[in-house]
Amino acid sequence: MEERKNTTQKIVSNIIVESRERITVSGVNDVESFDENSIILSTELGNLIIKGQDLKIGKLNLDSGEVLAEGDFDSFEYADYGTQKGSFFSKMFK
Repeated sequence: MEERKNTTQKIVSNIIVESRERITVSGVNDVESFDENSIILSTELGNLIIKGQDLKIGKLNLDSGEVLAEGDFDSFEYADYGTQKGSFFSKMFK
């Protein structure tokens, strides 16, 4: 009888908030949209909606899955866990 190994990988995504003025998010697959009031990121755990004022993306590295943003952050909300099927731009240009 063949023994099966558990191949389930733990999904990792972190949000580090520094004084509500700077955040680092890991586990990012894509930036869906952004403006000065909101940033929507596609992450390993679903879409992450970040709201605030004067928001700016300071660093974006999709190879490592990290985003650094600055501004005055009000809220962070996950939506659409496990249903993401491509970025905003890939949907727009189909």
